[in-house]
Amino acid sequence: MKHTLFFKDATPNDYVLLGGKGASLASMTCANLPVPIGFCVTTHAYEAFLHDSGHGETIFQKVASIPFEKVSELDAISAQIRQLIIASELPAEVAESIKQSYRALCELCNANDDLPVAVRSSATAEDLPDASFAGQQDTYLWVVGEEAVLEHVRKCWASLFTSRAINYRRDQKIVENEVLMSVVVQKMVNARTAGVAMTLNPTNGDRSTIAIDAAWGLGEAVVSGEVTPDNYLVDKVMMHIVKANIQHKHIEHVPDKVSRKVLTREVPEDRASQPSLTESEVKEVCRMAKIIEKHYKCPQDIEWAIDADLPEGQNFTLLQSRPETVWSQKKTATAPAFKMGMEGLVGSLINPLASKK
Repeated sequence: MKHTLFFKDATPNDYVLLGGKGASLASMTCANLPVPIGFCVTTHAYEAFLHDSGHGETIFQKVASIPFEKVSELDAISAQIRQLIIASELPAEVAESIKQSYRALCELCNANDDLPVAVRSSATAEDLPDASFAGQQDTYLWVVGEEAVLEHVRKCWASLFTSRAINYRRDQKIVENEVLMSVVVQKMVNARTAGVAMTLNPTNGDRSTIAIDAAWGLGEAVVSGEVTPDNYLVDKVMMHIVKANIQHKHIEHVPDKVSRKVLTREVPEDRASQPSLTESEVKEVCRMAKIIEKHYKCPQDIEWAIDADLPEGQNFTLLQSRPETVWSQKKTATAPAFKMGMEGLVGSLINPLASKK
């Protein structure tokens, strides 16, 4: 069984082992798109852990016993399950496979066994899109070293059993043992600027436009809503910027090589209100967004970054792409107007009903 698999080596037949996020990264890598190099700890590894540890049956019994009307008991059982997973040893074969893949990743990146990586959950369930689990499982940034990677793989597995995730599966009538977890281990991007892009207008569903949110540093500040990002609306055909709203971006998340942590720091005043993307970079985000939409044959919700460690013209990286789920099922709009401001792209995703008022 494959316990780890590099993006570049995955075939479409392997995608079921990688979860939605991992499969998307593998698919884009194989299409020669600029995805940071990495590998997946497959769902086979997760299943081997549940089997060899003997925890699988225990976990499913605990979940089945939850009285969902009692929030405190849900939280208590969720915490018990997560602690059980985090405190357990990985099967020796699984641990060695992860270590070997991490060493290989370090070698490919010319690092000395201490390459900083992002460790990201990639849940999957039969007949359900990855977007169904968006935001429910955990991501860990700037993880360094073999043992730290193993620890955070367990943490990602454990995040499958947060109170929110358990409750969601119960509401959606998803059978617990049909949900599996892959984990993405990927070279960390030292992002100067990062954000999200959608290949339609999130306010009205207009597919002739691309909407971008961008801010300084890693994209977590944008996705979490900690900053009000710069907003751009771009004509998809002519590739000209229809509207730009540049915001005061007061904080940024940046990796610190000394502490081996991601720090939140104040953005200097002279930079906070400056555009986080040049005009050519806006067009590059759009150019790549169009390629991704064509690759997947449907509107996409894309996470991207500009890598500060790479030369200009080679520094655009793709971190994730998944199908847009709000407007894709509705009648397409063509209205040119686009309301910019505090909500921006992320605001419309968080509260799609409010964005239509």
